[in-house]
Amino acid sequence: MAYVVTAYWTAKQGEEEAVAAALSKMIEPSRAEPGNLEYQVHRDPENARMFFLYEKYTDTEAYAAHSQSPHFQQYGLQQGIPHLESRERAFYVTWEGDS
Repeated sequence: MAYVVTAYWTAKQGEEEAVAAALSKMIEPSRAEPGNLEYQVHRDPENARMFFLYEKYTDTEAYAAHSQSPHFQQYGLQQGIPHLESRERAFYVTWEGDS
């Protein structure tokens, strides 16, 4: 079972490139984290202000470590999130169905 986080980020009008730059800097170091299984950023092709993040970790502890990482603190909290109009997150665990 893996721990999955999905997030929708909507940039403030005119601040979408600042958000895009912050997210770009987050990709490689997030993927390099020991507990990260997948880290994928998507951008709406019809609305450049909209971003969708799909993240998969080995467990909740790995996600907590990501949240405390220097790259998340700098690029996420300091450079990305202040430029957002809204941020929505949802948390899941992978499920293989009833066996």
